[in-house]
Amino acid sequence: MSKGLVTVFGGSGFIGRYAARTLVERGWRVRVACRRVHTAIDVRLAGPPGWVDIVQANVRDRASIDRALEGADAVVNLVGILFESGKQTYAGSQGEGAALVAEAAATKGITRFVQVSAIGANAASHSPYGRTKAQGEADVRKFVPTATILRPSIVFGAEDQFFNRFAAMARSAPFLPAIGGGKTKFQPVYAGNVASAIAAAVDTDMAAGRTFELGGPGVYTFNELYDIILKTIDLKRFKLPLPFFVARPVGYITGAVWRFVPPFSWGFLGAPPLTGSQVEMLKDDNVVAPGALTLADLGVTDPESVEAIVPRYLWRFRTYGEFHKPSEA
Repeated sequence: MSKGLVTVFGGSGFIGRYAARTLVERGWRVRVACRRVHTAIDVRLAGPPGWVDIVQANVRDRASIDRALEGADAVVNLVGILFESGKQTYAGSQGEGAALVAEAAATKGITRFVQVSAIGANAASHSPYGRTKAQGEADVRKFVPTATILRPSIVFGAEDQFFNRFAAMARSAPFLPAIGGGKTKFQPVYAGNVASAIAAAVDTDMAAGRTFELGGPGVYTFNELYDIILKTIDLKRFKLPLPFFVARPVGYITGAVWRFVPPFSWGFLGAPPLTGSQVEMLKDDNVVAPGALTLADLGVTDPESVEAIVPRYLWRFRTYGEFHKPSEA
């Protein structure tokens, strides 16, 4: 017997694939709502036939949102972007999009709502990423006061855009950029643990109307994460200190090129190496705040560590593959 239907906006993305699987395991049917249906075909494998459905929806289009919410008992909004490209903007995706989804949910009487935001969401942030995340939180709570807000730190897993990105950079560049000296602190959290938190927030009334900050068991500086990456892929690279006053204009120029100039804005070249918004976010530590509700409050008491998970997928960046290192040759 199913507990009901959960519509997951952005369910074809990195975290969404973990969330769909975990929700099914907890007894929920899942409807994955995404802009490009063909990118989510494999998400059907998250559950038995009939338990995972895929629909086309755009969080900037109210009619498509309404269709995606037909018959739903709960909503999870995972839509977010790391950089702007073409029509995909922070304001449209993370601010206005969250508001439209929450308004539609409220109209249909849906009170189980999980908004996945980020540590660093702050209306006063100098980063448009941080400001729009905060705006999304505020609008969701305005329309659905019982909504649960989840704020993860950097999320890692086999498909992540952090460890994979810098491992690939280390393979092709003689140095890694240590923005702000590499002193910013992070508390990376495993995607599987974030998925468990999402499922718990959907499952329990205890989470309603509360905000949780999600971090893993370890806190690391940017430079320490670089060290873990380099050790795992068995490479030596120089960490080049890049002061904020240098990185900031470089990031804003790069971000603007990626957004407005083809083929960058078409996504042919992947993510930009750096954006101004990312530089602004790096000025503050990305760790769970003292006194915040955490994974443990959602029943996730033994979260996975970076050291336990990251080597399982970064091995492919080693020159000699998974089982052989240069030192063994």
